[in-house]
Amino acid sequence: MSERDLGTQPLDGLMEAWGVTNNDVVETSPEQLTHKQVRRARTGRQLTLKMMMKVTRTFNVTIWHRMDDGQKTRFVEYGHKNLFNYTKGFDPEAVDPNINLAAEVKGK
Repeated sequence: MSERDLGTQPLDGLMEAWGVTNNDVVETSPEQLTHKQVRRARTGRQLTLKMMMKVTRTFNVTIWHRMDDGQKTRFVEYGHKNLFNYTKGFDPEAVDPNINLAAEVKGK
């Protein structure tokens, strides 16, 4: 494994938990993300901070559009330290505060 390829990222598991595909993220993106950028983010290609923030914002927007008003009040937005294991402040033991909400939204 090279220095820039860091393995599957937490983003990948969160996208699966929420039932979000790469295409969903690209279509929802207010920042013009491409399929290639999303794929790289999921598979562990090291991204710049600017790109990590772009992916994080778009992931949160994608989820936001899937929820009703009641669910939106319970949603805790993800930060880049929740999505990428090579960022400062990443905690591998952290529990996702949205785990039940993700199952609820995915089950719709």
